[in-house]
Amino acid sequence: MLTRQSPSSTAGLPDHIAYNPLTTMGQGTNESRDMTSNERYVTVSVVQAGSVLFDTPRTLEKLADLAAQAHATEAQLAVFPEAFVGGYPKGSQFGISLGRRTAEGREEFQRYFENAIEIPGPDIDFLARVARENQFYLVCGVIERSGGTLYCTAVFFDPLGTYLRKHRKVMPTALERALWGCGDGSTLPVLQTPHGKLGAVICWENYMPLLRTAMYAKGIELYCAPTVDDRDMWIPTMRHIACEGRCFVLSACQYLPREGQSDASGTPLIRGGSCIVSPFGDLLAGPIYGSEQILTAELDLRDIVKGKFDLDVVGHYSRPDIFQFRVDEREQSRGVKTP
Repeated sequence: MLTRQSPSSTAGLPDHIAYNPLTTMGQGTNESRDMTSNERYVTVSVVQAGSVLFDTPRTLEKLADLAAQAHATEAQLAVFPEAFVGGYPKGSQFGISLGRRTAEGREEFQRYFENAIEIPGPDIDFLARVARENQFYLVCGVIERSGGTLYCTAVFFDPLGTYLRKHRKVMPTALERALWGCGDGSTLPVLQTPHGKLGAVICWENYMPLLRTAMYAKGIELYCAPTVDDRDMWIPTMRHIACEGRCFVLSACQYLPREGQSDASGTPLIRGGSCIVSPFGDLLAGPIYGSEQILTAELDLRDIVKGKFDLDVVGHYSRPDIFQFRVDEREQSRGVKTP
């Protein structure tokens, strides 16, 4: 069992890189890859499981166990759900009503704040060791604490146990905005890996057309969608994005029973619905509801190019002579909580 120790492997890493492919949108931003036979296929897993709410140490232990199970499937990439580390306390109101906050709600927020993680920090080092021990790329949803603000964040690690980058959710939804700050354009990475270009868009960010366009313009191929959205509409959304972007979509949703409920005997707080989708919108795995599961599929990366034969929404199908679009990737002041 991995233990929470604190090596200094993440200290001093840059928080963002200066890269804006949208200035050349429609002019070859999706570089072609000369894939050898062992690069054409990648095995991926999405983990459908829930946090141990308000208990980050136990959640990390659970994550390590689930990661080992994903490793047993020979996964080269494993994706965990939104807010897996730090938790998504669905249904909690934190004592908020319009114009009012309660002392009890502040106590609840303090508890939530204390279970968030810092980047860099010992919990990031723990996740890095999980990636290294299981020799895969790891994408995981966390609740990040920075100063006095929380962010819903996805973190990326490589098989050597290196923390690569993070993506902060740019627009929390509804009551989430009372708990989390907004990310900015400095954390919109698409990372080059031997298995394809890897990025993440969190939950309802996937309903933001321009954010999706930014990911497509960066050439995303392994489009990770960590979420807690368990509604029926989520699956057609994932299929649409895969078809629109001609990319593989890997959506990991939490399965979270109600307090005291350890099985599928009642209605869970979050019922799951994870899936893996091809660039043509075909379901390769899932959706599965009502239990913790690890979904695995082998992806043929040549399907990406085959799909772009007739649809490349940032290339030959983009009409940049008509439509103009830019992204500000500068890091914004910490004082800016909402746009």
